[in-house]
Amino acid sequence: MADKNLKVDELRQLSDDQLADTLLTLKKEQFNLRFQDATGQLQSTARVREVRRAVARVKTLQAQRKAAASKTEA
Repeated sequence: MADKNLKVDELRQLSDDQLADTLLTLKKEQFNLRFQDATGQLQSTARVREVRRAVARVKTLQAQRKAAASKTEA
């Protein structure tokens, strides 16, 4: 995603596939940030926190959608 700060409202508008792609992108960024931190090249330590929270937001939305889907099937 181009926007660095993902809002919940923006994430809710995404489809399941787009949400999965966003999660993959965030996980890659998180890996790169950890690698930069380990090598001493990390510029913004606050970005680590932002990405971690964005991953949590995406996972929460995925879990909510899965629970809602299973509730409607039952």
